[in-house]
Amino acid sequence: MDVLPAGSRMFYIALGTVIAALAIAGFWRSYFGPLLAGNVDALPLIHFHAAVYVGWLALFVAQAAFAATGRVDIHVKLGRFGIGYGIFVIAVGLLVGFAMFVVRVRAGAAPEAIGRLFGPVLDMLIFAPLFAAASHHRRRPDLHKRLMVLATTTLLVAAVGRLRSVLPTFVLMQLVWSAPILLAMAYDYVTRRIVHPVYVFGVLLLLVESQPVRTAARTSEAWRSFGAWLAATVQ
Repeated sequence: MDVLPAGSRMFYIALGTVIAALAIAGFWRSYFGPLLAGNVDALPLIHFHAAVYVGWLALFVAQAAFAATGRVDIHVKLGRFGIGYGIFVIAVGLLVGFAMFVVRVRAGAAPEAIGRLFGPVLDMLIFAPLFAAASHHRRRPDLHKRLMVLATTTLLVAAVGRLRSVLPTFVLMQLVWSAPILLAMAYDYVTRRIVHPVYVFGVLLLLVESQPVRTAARTSEAWRSFGAWLAATVQ
């Protein structure tokens, strides 16, 4: 990210905060609330997974703040660590997804395991190339910061999916999930009179990987056949 004009500084910090708030809100009832109350019931692997992803959100907000306030030197140094941490996020996402798959299969819940494996695999297949593109373009702040916003927003799918009780319709869920990108598009238009193509691509991407599409793919014969083969190998 580049050194931002004074009027832009708070926007990117606020955008990072919105993304973090959506993640916390989505997992509040199932994880963060019980965790603070001291009665969360989760495997150590789940705690590890949560810690890694909270760390990513904290790093994302910190990097936005450093860039926005002109501390590019810290942003660049931390960015080198961030590249490694992003790779770690991908590895942990896949590791935990497959580990929970094995746990469920061996507990006799193979159909559930097959269905629930799809999300983590798809999430990492989408996040990984976006993160790689953002890292590759780190010397082009206009692309880098927007690709990072898009990559991190895609990770919110699980959190938003847990808000079904307050977001009962597809349109509401899609609007909430897309909110960081929509806000960034609006900011681009107000300040630049043009919306960056990365954000246009991002909105289309989130539509393509929306819950109805995920459900259709997760229940497809191809995925179920693959999942059945994989389950047979770990039983």
